[in-house]
Amino acid sequence: MTIGQQSPPTVFATVAELLGELVGDAEVLGIEITPETTFHEDLHLESIDLVTFASILAEHYGADVNLAEFLAEKDLDDVIGLRVGDIADFVAARLAGRG
Repeated sequence: MTIGQQSPPTVFATVAELLGELVGDAEVLGIEITPETTFHEDLHLESIDLVTFASILAEHYGADVNLAEFLAEKDLDDVIGLRVGDIADFVAARLAGRG
C-alpha cells in the first residue's frame, strides 16, 4: 500500500507518530494521542508549533499536504480548538485526492 492509499486509521497512526517527533514521547508526558486530542489544550502547542508540524507533514507526505494552507482557512478559535483527528482527516482527504 502506498502512502496515497493509506486508510484513515493508518493515516491517523502516522500523523500521531509524526506528531510524536514534535512533542517528544507523549506517553512519557502522560498524554495519549487520540483523534480528540487538541493541539492547544491537551498538547500545549502554540501556532509556531503547527508551522513546524506542517513542515514535518510536507516532508513525509509531500508538498500537496499543505497544512499551512488548511490552517489559513480557519479562524483563530478553530485553530485553537484543532484536534489531531482534524489534521488526520485533512491528510486522508489530500491523499485520497491523489488517487
